[in-house]
Amino acid sequence: MYQAGLVLEGGGMRGIYTAGVLDFFLDKGIEFSSVYGVSAGACHMCSYLSKQRGRAAEVGIDYLKTRRYCSLESLITTGDLFNVDICYSLIPEYLYPYDYEAFKNYRGKAYSVATDIATGKPEYFRIRDMKDDISKIRASASLPFVARRVKIDGKYYLDGGISDAIPLERSVLSGNLKNVVVMTKEVGYVRKPSKTLGLIRARYLRYPKIYALMADRHIRYNAQLAYIEEQSRKGRAFVIRPQTAGDVGRIEKDPEKLWALYRQGYDDAAGRYEELIRFLEDVQE
Repeated sequence: MYQAGLVLEGGGMRGIYTAGVLDFFLDKGIEFSSVYGVSAGACHMCSYLSKQRGRAAEVGIDYLKTRRYCSLESLITTGDLFNVDICYSLIPEYLYPYDYEAFKNYRGKAYSVATDIATGKPEYFRIRDMKDDISKIRASASLPFVARRVKIDGKYYLDGGISDAIPLERSVLSGNLKNVVVMTKEVGYVRKPSKTLGLIRARYLRYPKIYALMADRHIRYNAQLAYIEEQSRKGRAFVIRPQTAGDVGRIEKDPEKLWALYRQGYDDAAGRYEELIRFLEDVQE
């Protein structure tokens, strides 16, 4: 296990890229002492830490043909585009069982990032038992408009990407001198101001912090990109991300496009394997 942080950005269905990267890590036995997952990154982190190669991609893609898994019907009838009962109960318990014991054997620390909708602050939930803490994964991946808020210990949470899309700084402040960052946005990406602020204000009228976060989200995200670049130049961050923009949307349902993006993530990690190992070995010195 490398004494380094692994930071996983979200991105909706574009997170399948991350699933490919993580499967390559599993094939090479690459483990990290701490992992921070945001939104889709938190979801794919689960199968990585239980060492179930291929599970993240298969669950994320193959179940799209199931009528109620990800559909307008689910959104209308439950309030969640991704059906909660299917995603967080039926699949891990019965259809594609999650290896809870394997996760317990992980010797590092795992965190999911969610946003406290009252305070607007990010919450870095420590995941100790995947079955008991599954609501913390769900909270991290609860996107505005297409998911209900998630109640944990009397507080309500939404997607972690709202408040801390790429928690590299948090990992650094936690003591990780070097970090591997897996991003779903392509090289050269610059976030632009949101075009849905009016809808955000109306939908979350009782939670003005959500509106404030979404209003300046592009500023904070672009500042994070600058920080990542700085850490990379100093040899403290190793970034794996798509080189070009693809045609996979945040809510993509074309399996061919998704499998292609998964393979891209795997191949990108494989292509930089020796460079990555040199970076990680430096951590041990």
